[in-house]
Amino acid sequence: MFGSRVSGRVLCAAARSESSAASSAAAASSAASTSVRKAQNPLEEFFEVDRSTDEEKPVIYGRSWKASELRLKSWDDLQKLWYVLLKEKNMLMTQRQMLHAQNLRFPNQERIPKARKSMCRIKHVLTERAIAEPDPRRSAEMKRMINAL
Repeated sequence: MFGSRVSGRVLCAAARSESSAASSAAAASSAASTSVRKAQNPLEEFFEVDRSTDEEKPVIYGRSWKASELRLKSWDDLQKLWYVLLKEKNMLMTQRQMLHAQNLRFPNQERIPKARKSMCRIKHVLTERAIAEPDPRRSAEMKRMINAL
């Protein structure tokens, strides 16, 4: 009985993912002018699917964000950047764990510290802003939000 429930859920989930893949493929073909690639499966966001492992040419990735650059950004921009970096870090750590389980080497290991360093700098900049806030209630609220990140 339990097995039939689980297998039924798996089959329903597979059917939903196939139908959503078909609808997203139709949407992608109708919006061919956009260059943004949406993942058909949300789990694809945890892996770098576009990059080929057979490439001879090494891929060069960017540097971490500087605190001076982050100070120029608004609160909303920093929050968006935080979640982009969090997603990037999760994707890299997932990929590293998957490759480690297969006894393969994780390429570009320097990307994880870059994401962590940028996230730490965002927290630092937000903390500076919270300390500089003249209203003590708003400052305390900002600090609670920062600590929750």
